[in-house]
Parts: sequence; structure tokens; C-alpha cells
Amino acid sequence: MEASFRWVLLTAVAPVAWGANYYVTREFLPADRPLWGAALRALPAGLLLLALRPRRPRGAWWWRSALLGLLNTAGFFVLLYVASQSLATSVASTVMAASPLAMLLLAWLLTAARPARAHLLGALVGLGGVGLMLLTRAEPVSLPGLAASAAAMLVSSLGYVLAGRWRDGPDVLATTAWQLLAGGLVLLPLAAAFEGAPAAPTGRELLAFGYVAGVATALAFAAWFAGLRRLPAGTVGLLGLLNPLTGVLLGTALAGEGLGPLQIAGLLLVLAGVALGRPRGARADRPAAAAAAAASAGPGARPEPRGPAGAARVSPPP
Repeated sequence: MEASFRWVLLTAVAPVAWGANYYVTREFLPADRPLWGAALRALPAGLLLLALRPRRPRGAWWWRSALLGLLNTAGFFVLLYVASQSLATSVASTVMAASPLAMLLLAWLLTAARPARAHLLGALVGLGGVGLMLLTRAEPVSLPGLAASAAAMLVSSLGYVLAGRWRDGPDVLATTAWQLLAGGLVLLPLAAAFEGAPAAPTGRELLAFGYVAGVATALAFAAWFAGLRRLPAGTVGLLGLLNPLTGVLLGTALAGEGLGPLQIAGLLLVLAGVALGRPRGARADRPAAAAAAAASAGPGARPEPRGPAGAARVSPPP
């Protein structure tokens, strides 16, 4: 029991770090450097994870890592950076909390993996909560920020659907490391071409980049994958709810973002929708190690049902 509790605490590091990432990006990183911001998040984290799992891709996993890195790292990190800079922390974290629900629907469209009725209900409830959160705010919501959030969900969901179909990958941390490196290497020339040479970072920017790459990416992914191997899938799925909760708490406590009763109700609906979409039953309660190894998912992962059989697979939080 005590050992399980320690694994719960370790795994909880990941969603808390991801939730805080919205605030750190918005408050401490340059708003006009999304390409450099994404590259400097991906490359150091990829190198750290590769040091933990120094294994090379084999065969088809060279081009698969490149493609997944383009989607799950390059595209996703840039869009998430833009969304974090354009939206209030509480709004960005709530919108991105619906990503498992978006993936559920996208997987249905692309792979005919029809979700159960409860999971469709969870998707509708969660999306309704996002709408309530956005439409009842007194402050205007950035349309480019919302577009970036929606695009981030679609791009990453496509990448994770592909990762779920490719089940013969190597160690999950090694696969993630190569995706981060591939995405970072794509971003470097684009950042140099479109944003010029990076400006000399200030002290607080260095600390913020250290947090984003070292804590919110490398450490968070390592903690999350460790939990996936040692805890039941339902437990890990519920821990993922700490992501939007952390974002909302930091936004209200540190950034002075006000939340009225309707916004709080919207957040609760999002959490309820995600909870409805988590695995259930005996298959869902088995350890998530097999699901993690089979899915070979990219950055971050949360167990999610797949198809009418309810077999668990891995899908990402932001």
C-alpha cells in the first residue's frame, strides 16, 4: 500500500507539471518566439530522455519517429505555446483538458473504433463544459488562441491515433525521446528562418526554459510512464485531472484570473466528461504497463478505452 502511494505521488508530478506549464509559458517566456520556444522545449528534453533510454529506432521506426515527431512535438508544441500565450491560463488548461475527448472522436472517424455510449456522453459533457467556460467569461477570449488550442488537439490526436496503430515500437521512453529530437530538429531551421537568431535570454527566461524542458517535459514524461507501468489505468486516468485543476488554480491564484460560478461549473463538466471517458471494468483496472508498451505513445499519455471491447490504450494530456 505504501509503495503504491509513492507511485501515485510520483505519477502526479506529471499532470501538475503540465498544468503549471501554461502559466510558466504565458508569464515568463517571450510571446513572439513560438518556434524557438517549442524547439528549446523539445531538444533538451529529448536528449535527457535518450540518456535514460539510449536505444536507437529500428527499421520503420526511423520514419515513424520523424512523422510522429512532426505531429506530436513540432506541431503540438508550437500550437500549445501560441495557445498558452494567447489565452488566460485557466482557459487554456480547460480547453486542452478536452483533448482525450477530441481524440476519442477522431479515432472513431479515422479508425472506426466506435466508442461506448458512456464515452460519447463524456465527450458531449466535456465539450459542453468547454463551451460554458468560454461563452460566459466577462473578458474577451482570443480567437487565434482558441484556434491554436483546437489545432493542437487535432494535430496531437492524429499523432497519437497513428502511434496507437503502430504497436511494435521499442521502449516507450526511447520512442518519446526520438520523437522529441525529430521534432526539435525540424523546428530549428524554421525558427532561424522565421524568427531570426534567438535573443539572449534573461535570467528568469532561462529558469522558465529549464522548467519547461527539464520538468514539464523530460521529468514529467519519465514520471508518467513509470506510473503507467505500476498503477492501474483508472488511477492514472484520474491523476490526469490534476492537469486542468493545476492550470486553473495557478491562473486564479497567481495571475489574478477571475472565475465566476458558471466558469467553475464549466470546469467541473470538463472533469466529469474526462472521468466518464476513462477505462472501466476488470480490463481497465489491470496494470497499465501493457497498454503503455503496446501503444508506444508520444509525449505524455493517459489510458483511454479503445473500441467496444474496452481494451485500454494510451492517449495524451497536453
